[in-house]
Amino acid sequence: MFKWFFPNLRTFILAFGLALAVWVSAVTAADPDEIRLYPRSVNIEIIGQNPGMVILGSVPRQLTVTLRAPRSVWNKLTSVDESIRAVMDLSGLSAGEHIVAVQVQIPERPVKIISLSPETVNVTLEPLASRTLPVDLALVGEPAIGYKTSEASLSPHEVVISGPESLVAQVARVEAVLNINGARETIDSTIDLKTVDNDGNSINGLHFAPKELQVLLPIAQQGGYRDLAVKVAVRGQVSDGYRLTNVSVYPPIVTVFSSDPSLVNAMPGFVDTETLSLSNVSQNVETGLALLLPEGVSVVGEQTVRVQVMVAAIQGSLSLSNMPVELVGIDPATQASISPENVDIILSGPLPLLDKLTAGDVKILVDLTGLAAGTHQVTPNVQILINEIQVESLNPGTIEVIISPATPTAPSP
Repeated sequence: MFKWFFPNLRTFILAFGLALAVWVSAVTAADPDEIRLYPRSVNIEIIGQNPGMVILGSVPRQLTVTLRAPRSVWNKLTSVDESIRAVMDLSGLSAGEHIVAVQVQIPERPVKIISLSPETVNVTLEPLASRTLPVDLALVGEPAIGYKTSEASLSPHEVVISGPESLVAQVARVEAVLNINGARETIDSTIDLKTVDNDGNSINGLHFAPKELQVLLPIAQQGGYRDLAVKVAVRGQVSDGYRLTNVSVYPPIVTVFSSDPSLVNAMPGFVDTETLSLSNVSQNVETGLALLLPEGVSVVGEQTVRVQVMVAAIQGSLSLSNMPVELVGIDPATQASISPENVDIILSGPLPLLDKLTAGDVKILVDLTGLAAGTHQVTPNVQILINEIQVESLNPGTIEVIISPATPTAPSP
């Protein structure tokens, strides 16, 4: 047997090699290798970082990877999220600049990594530092004319900033910026914080504790000033076949002033314009009108208002004058007065429905829910019991509401 085997060993080895090649070729043909870009970005996980160190600046947090693997392995890799793990190990690294290799872990086999982007990452480590600094509130803009601010209340008054030592050292102050331009009422708001250097440049990459600032900034109207709704005085009717769709005024609210505050306080909650005649008008009108003010009272800013009257061909419209305003949602512990108590309303809709409409089908409501004591300008809500009838405009568009604590009722004898 041995005399026969050894002389034919070379033939056996050649046959085995040919059989193996045929098998590999068959397997490869059935499950060929493919070189592909992995279809998802892989998150880079940072491990081993000394808790007393922080990374200065930003480092890549995702990589792309190109792999070579059989089709069956690719099917497994792409069917499961996060099937590839990328790690950047910072163990044992001290302060300074380092080049750290990105390590990729792939549980499926066989897989060959063709390329990574990035393969290495430049990392700068610095000692973690922190400081406690007061918060500076910076107000931007000015409140509305006739209003003034009082001292703001901040919570908290100081914050802890932390981050890379070199950045923390550059911080000159912590700022909170609040825009008060045109404000007419107290601001109670949460605003973000920022750090700046001595030149006023922002410093990014730091953490705040807490992250936000609660600001309460009282804003009140000064004596002798008052905000009043503008009521456009109109007379006459537009041309036959046309309807009045809207009467609007800009600004809808004006601020008046008097050196004698009693004159301003004695005024109703609105101010009339000079009369605008709409007789035989058949197109839109835009004009300026003066305000009718008592002697000794003036308007702050522009002395006239801009009035726009919209006129359209008739579908059907109805003007109701001196409609009463109803109050809803009033707190039983308060009392309220309104001015004006009646408004003019313009409605539109199909003529048959307008013919059936009565004053009782229209309610003009002012909701006082949630309003505190003081003076408010509130936009009324109109409820119409007949569908398909729309509100075109209210005149005036806002109602002055004065809310005060209810007067105790004397007990009956």
